[in-house]
Amino acid sequence: MLAARWSRDSAAAAGSPGAYLTRWRMDLASVRLRDTDDPVETISAAVGYSSSHAFSRAFRRAHGMTPGEHRARLRSSSH
Repeated sequence: MLAARWSRDSAAAAGSPGAYLTRWRMDLASVRLRDTDDPVETISAAVGYSSSHAFSRAFRRAHGMTPGEHRARLRSSSH
């Protein structure tokens, strides 16, 4: 399924398949951080990380803040 999505979206997506996968995982995580009260450990596993620490580092690189900070910002801006 991911390969089909990569093929379909490859013209619009910049970068490698690995970079695309990371952006996709971070987008999914962002939605879960906004819409659920799931702990970061649960979300990191759900988007394919075996280590919540590795997930948090990748999330900070992608969004410039920790998952907890991102959750707080998303929720405060929706009110």
